[in-house]
Amino acid sequence: MAIIAPNQVQKLSDRSRDIFRSIVEAYLETGEPIGSRTLSQRLPLTLSAASIRNVMADLEQMGLLFAPHTSAGRLPTEAGLRMFVDGLLEIGDLGEAERNSIEGQVVATGRSFDDALSDAISLLSGLSRCAGVVMVPKMDTPLKHMEFVNLGPGRALVVLVSEDGSVENRVCSMPDGMTHSALIEASNYLNARLRGRTIDEARGEILTELDQHRAELDELTTHVVEAGLATWANDGDGWLAGKLIVRGQANLLEDVHALEDLERIRLLLDEFESKQTIIQLLELARDASGMRIFIGSENKLFGMSGSSMIVAPYMNARQRIVGAIGVIGPTRLNYARVIPMVDFTARVIGRMLA
Repeated sequence: MAIIAPNQVQKLSDRSRDIFRSIVEAYLETGEPIGSRTLSQRLPLTLSAASIRNVMADLEQMGLLFAPHTSAGRLPTEAGLRMFVDGLLEIGDLGEAERNSIEGQVVATGRSFDDALSDAISLLSGLSRCAGVVMVPKMDTPLKHMEFVNLGPGRALVVLVSEDGSVENRVCSMPDGMTHSALIEASNYLNARLRGRTIDEARGEILTELDQHRAELDELTTHVVEAGLATWANDGDGWLAGKLIVRGQANLLEDVHALEDLERIRLLLDEFESKQTIIQLLELARDASGMRIFIGSENKLFGMSGSSMIVAPYMNARQRIVGAIGVIGPTRLNYARVIPMVDFTARVIGRMLA
């Protein structure tokens, strides 16, 4: 992620900084270019339109502004937006009603962790008028109970109940000839070895025991155990073995004003379908100490769609980053409002996990 250092902002004169800030704020508010005459009326400074045009020309030469067409006003470039966000943005605070709404949605009792995250991202999407995304971590807490439920020929539901009360289900393929007694025996065998441990902690030992034929299991039950473990295998390093939840994609259509905008959003929605690029961006939050902001062509996905993403990691009770939550919207996001909204939601999720 390209970041313009704060001293780049400091190189601007007070007059240039005020004019630049006003142009960016007008863009974030309306999405339209702003001209020198309009700026002269908005600025608290007593400056002529000609003086403002000279400053705008300097800012354009620095790569911070551009003119969308001849004789138009100016808009911030992506580099200009980055400098504004990193060096000039005054981040607001959430109101008490928004805080209470987010907390109430996340910590409401009687729901699974997945449902709580899904509701939280739906609320965040609605409040920000963006698409919301959240990575749900694969369960890595010590287990209390594991059970196989028969779903018919060749299929079973694997149910995991953790010591913190969360429940996670996954459908897996079963060997031919699977019987009800084999499912019960496999459940009993795994519960004896998994209780109080995570799957990753016990999986190697269990597979070694099966390979050495030390377990008193028949062949069919052994295959059931292996199928259940394979379903929950940690195929990768960390929480990316989890799943992605996306909500509020329709909000992206609210900023469409022309056919080219519609094509831009179509490209972004296609990426939502494949999910891989968004997962890669969420992975970057795992290595960050806090909020990450991606603007436009700073990454492949948004270079095509002209969008921004604000994402924050959340931690479990052991202070380990296990997932990330964020929003995706147009580059003219209300950053001052959305940044604390995403950050607060991530912190509430972390408190719930703790």
